[in-house]
Amino acid sequence: MKNIFLAVIIAFPFLTFGQKENLPILPKELQIKTAVLAAPVEFRENATVLGYNQKGEFVTLRKGTNGFICLAPNYKTPRNYASYCYPESLEPLMKRGRELEAMGKKKEKNEIRAKEYKEGKLHIPKGPTIMYAYYGSYENLNQETGEIANAKRRYVIYLPESKASDFGLSNKPNNLGMPWLMDEGTYKSHIMITPPHQHGK
Repeated sequence: MKNIFLAVIIAFPFLTFGQKENLPILPKELQIKTAVLAAPVEFRENATVLGYNQKGEFVTLRKGTNGFICLAPNYKTPRNYASYCYPESLEPLMKRGRELEAMGKKKEKNEIRAKEYKEGKLHIPKGPTIMYAYYGSYENLNQETGEIANAKRRYVIYLPESKASDFGLSNKPNNLGMPWLMDEGTYKSHIMITPPHQHGK
């Protein structure tokens, strides 16, 4: 058995066990192109874009003027190559999530944010607030345009402490593109909409 294991290592030296290889950090302008594709067309040109410098640090790639924030795909998550865009009013929620993950508290993130929201330390808009997602495979990324071939979209509308019955929604996911309410009754209750077909960019 030991000899077989050594043979595998010699034959496939690129294999790593228990490790996840990061993607390359893309040039600034390419990150921006991919990031803003999550947003409606009219919001793209003047949105703030957050992403990564060549050291892997999370930074502001472009300062915007329209109150909208777009996140470039995280090079550390090759299986979830996604861009997100949302209004600045959602940034406290998103920023706190990033902070907790950077502290190694990904598993505790939900519990901590719920507590901080209840204590009034974490602000989330009471009214409907939307986040747009654009995602696909890194292998399908066009290195010139920033577009992802066969990309999918998702729309998340935050409505804190809402119940599905408040809106006549289901609280269960579906594959028909129908909206449904996830995490109902919590600080991050949100309507999920995942279109079954994609049209345009």
